[in-house]
Amino acid sequence: MSHLQRTSSAAPRLTLVWISAIVCLGFSGFAEQVSTQATQNRTSRIWAPKLTGPAPGEIQILPVQGNVHVLIGAGANITVQAGDDGVLLVDTGLAAMSAKVIAAMRTISTRPLRYIINTTERLDHTGGNAAIADIGETIPFREPNYTAGPQGALDVGRASIISYYTVFHRMGAPTGKTAPVPEAGWPDNTYSIPQKRLYFNDEPVVIMHQPANTDGNSMVLFRKSDVVSVGDMLDLTGYPVIDLEAGGSMPLMVEAMNRLIDVVVPEANAAGGTKVVPGYGRIADHAEVVYYRDMLTIIRDRIQDLIKKGMTLEQVKAARPTRDWDARYGKETGAWTTSMFVEAAYRSLAK
Repeated sequence: MSHLQRTSSAAPRLTLVWISAIVCLGFSGFAEQVSTQATQNRTSRIWAPKLTGPAPGEIQILPVQGNVHVLIGAGANITVQAGDDGVLLVDTGLAAMSAKVIAAMRTISTRPLRYIINTTERLDHTGGNAAIADIGETIPFREPNYTAGPQGALDVGRASIISYYTVFHRMGAPTGKTAPVPEAGWPDNTYSIPQKRLYFNDEPVVIMHQPANTDGNSMVLFRKSDVVSVGDMLDLTGYPVIDLEAGGSMPLMVEAMNRLIDVVVPEANAAGGTKVVPGYGRIADHAEVVYYRDMLTIIRDRIQDLIKKGMTLEQVKAARPTRDWDARYGKETGAWTTSMFVEAAYRSLAK
C-alpha cells in the first residue's frame, strides 16, 4: 500500500477521534454548566445575602445621594434631608429611640429641624414625633420683627409634622378611644389632594399620596437629589404589612409598586439612577422595586386563581402561594408572619 493510500485511510479514523474528543469535551462542559446552574438555582432561593444592620439600640447613618441620608436602626428607616434651610425628616422611628435619632441627625446637620413627614401612622414610623418635633423650629410665616399681627397659626417653636389627612385621623383616635400617639406628636399640616409640594434646601420635595398598606400612605420624592422615601409600601426584610381596617389591600400594594416604578428612573443597564429608601432594609434601586412588584403580582394572581377555584383560606395557606419567596421574605414568628400576609391578601382579594 502506498504512503498516499495509508494517509487517506487514516484520515477518517483521525477525524472520528477528533469528533469523539470534541463531543466528550462538550458533554463535560454541559455537565459542568448544568451543575453550576443547579447550584445557582439553589442559591437563588435565598436570592439576597443576609442583611446586617446596626446592633440593637444603635443607629447606622448612611449617605444616600445629594442632600439625603438615611438613619437605620431606630424602628423604621428615617430619611434625612439637610441643607442651608435646615433639616427635614421622613418618619421618626420608635419613641424609645428619639434621643439617639436626634444625636444622629445632629451629626449630619446642626441647622434647625423644620419639617417631619409621616408616611404612615404606625408607631415604628411616628413614635418619635413628639420628642423630635419639640427640638425643631417651624419656618415663620412672617419676619421676626413683624408687629402688626400674629406670626401665623403654627407654633414656630417646634417642627411642623406633615401627613395625609387619614393618618392624622387615626393618630388622633376616634372619640372615646385612646390615641396611640400623644397630641404633641399629631400632624399639624395635613393634605387631602394627590400631592403636596415644598421647596426646601434648594430642591423640590414632592409628597405623593399613594394608598398601599393603608389608605393614607405617602411617598416623598427629593427631585434634585433623585431619592424617593416610601415607608412601609416597600419592606425589603419581609412581606408588606397590609392593614385591612385602615383601607389597605393586596391590589393597592401592586398599584403602589407600579406607581413607584413610574417614579424611579434607572441609570444605564438598570444600575444606579433614582435611589429608594424603603421602610425596612437596605437602600434600593429600580431593579429591586421591579423584583418586589413582580413578587407581589405573582402572589396576587395565584391567590386570585385559588379563590376562583373555591378554596378556603386554610386551603390557600396550605397551597403556599408565597413558596418561591419565603426564604427571603417569610417569617414564622413575630408581629407579621407569612401566614398573616397570606390571610390579609386573601381577604382583600375575596371581597
